Amino acid sequence: MEERLQKFLANQGICSRRKAEEYILQGKVKVNGQVVNKLGTKINLKKDKIEFNGKPITKEVKKIYILLNKPIGYVTTVKDQFNRPTVMELLKQNKIPVVPVGRLDMYTSGALILSNDGDFIYKITHPKHEINKTYQVTVKGKITNEEVEKLKNGVDIGEYVTKPAQVRIMKIDKEKNISRIEITIHEGKNRQIRRMCEAIGKNVIALHRSKIGNITVKDLKIGNWRYMNELEIKQLYFD
Repeated sequence: MEERLQKFLANQGICSRRKAEEYILQGKVKVNGQVVNKLGTKINLKKDKIEFNGKPITKEVKKIYILLNKPIGYVTTVKDQFNRPTVMELLKQNKIPVVPVGRLDMYTSGALILSNDGDFIYKITHPKHEINKTYQVTVKGKITNEEVEKLKNGVDIGEYVTKPAQVRIMKIDKEKNISRIEITIHEGKNRQIRRMCEAIGKNVIALHRSKIGNITVKDLKIGNWRYMNELEIKQLYFD
């Protein structure tokens, strides 16, 4: 049985498929003792011996799927070059071999999935699969119906016009001069929700991802995590 090397690395929970391609090009991967630095290399899962950073990779790995309610102040990465706290530290005590599926910026809280299943990670993160992500957004000032319609129809966030989104007003607090809205998108541009709000003249003061697909963190305290159940995993695979 043959499989592309980068897919194999991702399926072992070492990294995402894109990151695996970088590692291969950097010469960090060996097949049967030989450095492989070309993309497209296929391996025989039964015969070939694979090493990453000088360590052999065990081929039989149990698939893991975790839902985390990410707190503000944590970076969504395995390691951070500036030594900032990462989401992996929230799992540190258990030393679970997973990687973040997609990203949430440091100042955004909420639903984040971590897994070691490369196919699952690819499905959730690739734009063509259009997995919905729902955000609860607090902005400064009173939002108008006209501004909501602009968000629904798509706004220019700098060399890119966002696709139609689901948007609803949750609350307008006149005393505090803030508005709370819910936005559902299936894209994943960098800081997209913040940039969408900026495009209609609103500054985001709080941002929380409440759902990925139909998977919610409503009953999961900030900073806590749990294993996803089989139904949730299937829902995202076939959403």
